[in-house]
Order: sequence, then structure tokens, then C-alpha cells
Amino acid sequence: MSDYIHKSHNVTVLLYHLVFPAKYRRVVFDEKVDGVLKDVCLDIEQRYRIKFLEIGTDADRVHFLVQSVPTYTVTKIVITIKSLTAREILKRCPQVKKKLWGGEFWTDGYFASTVGKHGNEDKIGAYVKSQGKAYQKIHADYADRQLELF
Repeated sequence: MSDYIHKSHNVTVLLYHLVFPAKYRRVVFDEKVDGVLKDVCLDIEQRYRIKFLEIGTDADRVHFLVQSVPTYTVTKIVITIKSLTAREILKRCPQVKKKLWGGEFWTDGYFASTVGKHGNEDKIGAYVKSQGKAYQKIHADYADRQLELF
């Protein structure tokens, strides 16, 4: 799961539950789209200070449990994830573009919530699993290791 991030003058553990609905709430997530989404998110981890603790898809939305650093606002995290995943999914999965009438991948809105390290992290994970009818976990990183940023 998450770990404390130790810097020279601070220690943080900032966890966020993010939900991004697909545009028009279309059912666009399937095995191929899930695979591309997971790959892109893991690539984001390599380039940005964002750690994906869990990624789960429902038919028309994605739930993320992410950890980041204080210098990244929630808006910056959301914009980074939305822009990079949308670009790559539309490029690698042309069938999705047809379902969305050639437009955008994500809705303009999103849900964001902070998650406490002691007690709420597991509860949010259980809540995410209980949402929708066909929740499928496509990534989970529960290794006992610190967020590798550098």
C-alpha cells in the first residue's frame, strides 16, 4: 500500500480517490482499453510524482487510488492523468473513437476525495469495489515500499 514519503524537511502521505467518467457515460472500457489504461498509468509513474496504488474500471468510469507529493495539486494530477490516458487510448484503440463520435474521451468533470492513511484507505478500496455492476481491478500495487520519485 502507501508509505510515508520522506523529504529533507517534510514527511507526507497524500492519497486521493479519483473517479473519471467516460464522455457521455458511454460503455467504453473493455479488456483492450483496460490494458492500454494500465500501461499508460504505469508509464506516468515513471515520469511524474504520481503513484497508482489501485486502478479499477467499471463499464463507463475509472476509479484511481493515487499517492502524490504536496507540490502536485489535485487539479495537476487530474489533468496529467486525463490528458495522457485520453491521448493514448484514442490512438491505440480506434474503436473507442467511434463510440464517442470522434470526440473527447473523458467528461469535463471528475470526483476527487482525500483518503486517510490510518483506516480509510481500505474502506475506500472496498467502496470502489462496490460501485457499479461490473467493477474489475486492473492494477494494484500493495508492495511495502516507498514511492519512488527519484
